[in-house]
Amino acid sequence: MADNLPSAFAVVVIGTGLPESIVAAACARSGQSVLHVDSRNYYGGNWASFSFSGLLSWIKENKQKKDINDECEDWRKLILENEEVIYLSKKDKTIQHVEDFCFDDQDSAEDVEEAGALPKLPVFGASGAKGVAEESEKEHPAMESTSPEVESQEAEQETGTEPASATEGNDTEMSSENEGSHSTALAESAPESGKTEAALSEIPSQEPRKITYSQIVREGRRFNIDLVSKLLYSRGLLIELLIKSNVSRYAEFKNATRILAFREGKVEQVPCSRADVFNSKQLTMVEKRMLMKFLTFCLDYEQHPDEYQDYENGTFAQFLRTRKLTPSLQHFILHSIAMVSETDCSTLEGLQATKKFLQCLGRYGNTPFLFPLYGQGEIPQCFCRLCAVFGGIYCLRHSVQCLVVDKESGRCKAVVDHFGQRISANYFIVEDSYLPESMCTNVCYRQISRAVLITDQSVLNTDSEQQVSILTVPPLDLGKPAVCVIELCSSTMTCMKDTYLVHLTCPSTKTAREDLEPVVQKLFSLNTEKETENEELKKPRVLWAVYFNMRDSSGIDRSSYDGLPSNVYVCSGPDSALGNDCAVKQAETIFHDMFPAEEFCPTPPNPEDIIYDEDEIAPEESEFSNSPEAKPEPSTEEGSSGDSAAVKKDENKE
Repeated sequence: MADNLPSAFAVVVIGTGLPESIVAAACARSGQSVLHVDSRNYYGGNWASFSFSGLLSWIKENKQKKDINDECEDWRKLILENEEVIYLSKKDKTIQHVEDFCFDDQDSAEDVEEAGALPKLPVFGASGAKGVAEESEKEHPAMESTSPEVESQEAEQETGTEPASATEGNDTEMSSENEGSHSTALAESAPESGKTEAALSEIPSQEPRKITYSQIVREGRRFNIDLVSKLLYSRGLLIELLIKSNVSRYAEFKNATRILAFREGKVEQVPCSRADVFNSKQLTMVEKRMLMKFLTFCLDYEQHPDEYQDYENGTFAQFLRTRKLTPSLQHFILHSIAMVSETDCSTLEGLQATKKFLQCLGRYGNTPFLFPLYGQGEIPQCFCRLCAVFGGIYCLRHSVQCLVVDKESGRCKAVVDHFGQRISANYFIVEDSYLPESMCTNVCYRQISRAVLITDQSVLNTDSEQQVSILTVPPLDLGKPAVCVIELCSSTMTCMKDTYLVHLTCPSTKTAREDLEPVVQKLFSLNTEKETENEELKKPRVLWAVYFNMRDSSGIDRSSYDGLPSNVYVCSGPDSALGNDCAVKQAETIFHDMFPAEEFCPTPPNPEDIIYDEDEIAPEESEFSNSPEAKPEPSTEEGSSGDSAAVKKDENKE
């Protein structure tokens, strides 16, 4: 593969996280030649998602932190006298303090094989067999994610469906109404490869099913565990970009079904829409009127500055107390609607957050949020697929030794890869984790504390088991941050049946375990013994957990990096915010810095909508063409029902 790479590109992108993937897709869409490389064997970087076995391999890798040796020692002869090099980091130091715990019998899973995993080749000798097993573990994640197009095709074959289609038009938007059966089938069905194992493991519904660690290992491919936990605001920048660029055709989405609150030691559902408020039994009639009046004010608070300008220097929590709201309403608004800090959020920031929440209500459901089926790791791969459609070249397990900088101009001229090949380009996009320590001495990084749990019950059981919930747990102690909890059910294609995948996230004050374990103990049972107190029996049981700290490199000015060439742009990893606005803004800023005259991710023409003359390009090459004669025509719409959302064209608007 390396020998066939061209020696020059317009843009070289190092890393496959969300910002880098968006920039690469935008560059390819504008007609630029793009090379996208990553030393990892999976797409997404710290935005990636893994099967259970893949996550165990990722945990092992981050605990060991092995050095990566150069495969070619002769590459230095490619550097000329008037050039200098910036060595890229061989260690990823963005993940720290990784700790995983199993609350079930791990010995029972020693001989259990993952359903659907590749068979191990027979090797003579015990040592040889061990080597093949280790190599198989390393190879498996790459085979899952080597090509976004192949991966999507495999998923389509397994489920017997096709990705949701998108139609062009200025009024394109997403719909969650009853427009077809496609999304429901996708959301409720599992890959065919695991049906046999699931059927064998089913037991009568009247008996509570106890999930064991061996079952988790066996059905590990049903898990898609994200490294970063986020939701998509239905009117956020990422949703608008997915619609505008037609990237939404490569993904399916499910509504977040409920918003929860943790108050006085109990979890309860928060009424957020108008219907929820009036149907709520938690609130009195007076409280309902007070809440609706305040939310109506927040929708156009800019028109009434006299009502908040005296409190601009105070916190949003202090402002809420002046509005004659009951303590329960203040709690709901602060932690479950605005979702802001009680001590650090200003009045204006709180009003803006509340307005954003309210504006996103009702577009696709009763909550403002969407979640991509198969996890957040699908989103970077969707943009990678768009880039590949327009000619971008992708190389995983392809590390870059250094950036080559011209001494006179100070601009980066090329990169040298681990095969010793020199590749020239005009612009270079680099993920922050690849930058050397010498360049980051003046950079002050924040940290994010993360925990991922596999549990046997929901934090709030209802008649429906298929709930996607978001819960904000207020600080348990002074100086501690609030913790965002996102609970995913099996219909999101992120966990096996009868389990829940729970993500906990907060800004770090200590290690992830120290920050998040007190919240885990409040919400869940960690007791592995059968005899527990009645209170513990009511709590969901944690079957397996992992804690880790992740670097937050967002919001860092490029001037903070020492010796950064002017044509090298740095993309940050995930931030601690719930949405993805930071990544989209960063990608758009970088793209316009490189190509100010180009439109950022315009809607690509559908191949079936392009009309060619007889002497023009053959139809099979149409999806690579930007022919000015492309004429949008109505195409078959694929909709969704239930809680899933697909893309459609609003034909009622002109």
